[in-house]
This record gives sequence, C-alpha cells and structure tokens, in this order.
Amino acid sequence: MAKTLIVLLGPTGVGKTELSLRIAEKFKAEIISSDSRQIYKDMRIGTAAPTTEQLNRVKHHFVGELALTDYYSAAQYENEVIHFLENYYQKNDTALMTGGSMMYIDAVCKGIDDLPTIDESLRKEIIRLYETEGLQPIRNQLKTLDPIYYNQVDLMNPKRVIHALEICLMTGKPYSSLRTNSVKKRPFKIIKIGLLRDREELYQRINRRVDEMIKEGLLLEAQKLYPFRSYNALNTVGYKELFSYIDGDLSLEEAIEKIKRNTRVYSRKQMTWFKRDPEIIWFNPENEIDIVDFITKNL
Repeated sequence: MAKTLIVLLGPTGVGKTELSLRIAEKFKAEIISSDSRQIYKDMRIGTAAPTTEQLNRVKHHFVGELALTDYYSAAQYENEVIHFLENYYQKNDTALMTGGSMMYIDAVCKGIDDLPTIDESLRKEIIRLYETEGLQPIRNQLKTLDPIYYNQVDLMNPKRVIHALEICLMTGKPYSSLRTNSVKKRPFKIIKIGLLRDREELYQRINRRVDEMIKEGLLLEAQKLYPFRSYNALNTVGYKELFSYIDGDLSLEEAIEKIKRNTRVYSRKQMTWFKRDPEIIWFNPENEIDIVDFITKNL
C-alpha cells in the first residue's frame, strides 16, 4: 500500500473532530492537527482542542505542544510535519491530518517557499515596536520596502505584516520577490476530503458551540490568559472579544455575540480559501459511509 496522508478539512464548526476520530480508527491512522491555535498549551476551550478522552482514543500530534510566548509559523509547521511523517511512515501506511488552518494545510500538501530564518534580535526589535507603537509603523515600513506585498496582505493581520517586514529587513529584498509559490512534490499520496454543510446549519452549529464554550468556562480561561494578550497566539476569535469585555469595552453579552459573528466571518474566509483547491473532494459530514468508501478506493 502506498504511504498516504488523508486530509480532513473544512470550516470551523462543521464537525471535523468526531469524524476524524472514527476515520482514524477505521484506517489505523494517528492524527496530525492542522490547527494553528491548538498547537499551543492553555487554550483548550477557546480552540475546541481534543478532550482527554479523544486524545486517548487516537494518538494526536501537534496539539498542546507550545507555550503562548513561543514564535511559530506555517514554515516551521511544514518542516516539523514532514520530518514527523518521514519517521511515521517507516512503521505505518496511513496518517490523518485534520483542522481548518488553511496555511498549515497548504504548507504540508504544497510546501512553502524556502525563506531565511529570522535573526532573533531583529524579531524582538520588531515585536517591541509592535507592542509599544502598534501595527501602523510596521505597515508603513512594509509599504516602503515592498509595496507589491503591502497591497496583497491582510493589513489587519499582525503576524502576516510582521513576518513580511522581517523578511524584507533580513534579506534586503522585497518579500514578494522571494515568493515563488511553487508546489513541492511529496513522497506520499494525499487524499483531500472537504466537509461542507448548508450555511444556515453551519451558522447554527457555530452559535451553539460558542454557547457551549462559555458554559465550559471560556471566560475564566480568557481571564487566566489576559496577561499574555499581546502575543500572536491570542490574536484569536474568542479571546480577543473577551479581552475587550475584561477591558470594559464590551458587555459580556456583546462579547459573546461578537464571538459568534466573527467565527461565522472566519468560516466564510476558510471556505473561500478551500474552494480554490480543485483537489478537495467535498462531502457532507453525515455521509460517513461515502467518505470511507472514497478513501478506501483511493488508498
């Protein structure tokens, strides 16, 4: 049997977690999380991280491994997952990667451009600028050094803007000139399964999940993490809104409604990204038999 990576992807709240467990059990696969927030410790409720029971059912990787203060990128994720799979495939035929972080999934399936490692002193200098003066001075520098990427990047995303400026300053070249977007060939087969629900049904599931997170103690979790709010790991839907509540800028009811709305917006962004990939075969999560049959035929 060819070494195979099953990729189970879809928007937040669509129902990936439980289905991934059953598929992993069916095909005797271990699970690689492709969630850029579940990789951090101490964010269990807000990231809907696997429970202890779920972790005991199937072995998971890249869950709860990093401190909130650790810097991490899609490029690091690519390197670490590919290295993990090299060892894993020596004893196993099938692995299952699941999550909704678009960049992380693409990093493993298609590869990311080989960019230089950022000097730690430079990184700290830019982070210090961000923490003291905000994102605008960093945007201004990026606009000067790489106007092409400045017009492409999400200027509200600190991680993307900061990373681009780091590359510009580190190499003396525009970040856009180093992005080749060439697809890397992987030594294993990739089967991409996308999960899709009716939009209204998905939105109802998202709203219910936020309510469940609040009942489970998301506010208490956010209060514990509040001292770390400036770190990129916590620039995340769920925490940002509750930090605004803690700051007195929102009522708790307003914060909860904003979490629901922003999660719905994020789910649309995920689907826009995923729909560009013709390799993804789409299923309703309830059609488990069809999904298993499709995987079996393509192994």
